[in-house]
Amino acid sequence: MDLVTAKAIVLGASALGAGIGMIAGLGPGIGQGYAAGKGTEAVGRQPEAQADITRTMLLGQAVAETTGIYSLVIALILIFANPLIGLL
Repeated sequence: MDLVTAKAIVLGASALGAGIGMIAGLGPGIGQGYAAGKGTEAVGRQPEAQADITRTMLLGQAVAETTGIYSLVIALILIFANPLIGLL
């Protein structure tokens, strides 16, 4: 197998891997929507605790978003700064 074909296979597999990795963005989106819905329900039940509920909800959403951000970073590395090309 020549170098051009090997490079094309690595780039194609990297693009496929980046696309599959971005599926990890679904989980945080669903989780954040669920947290926001439960937060609004809690504020509806106890309006006087709005500040505490909102702060806790936003902290939970920030933690949940880290999974999506990590998958985005890995996808960008695979597409634009592919370290696997140097191994050929």
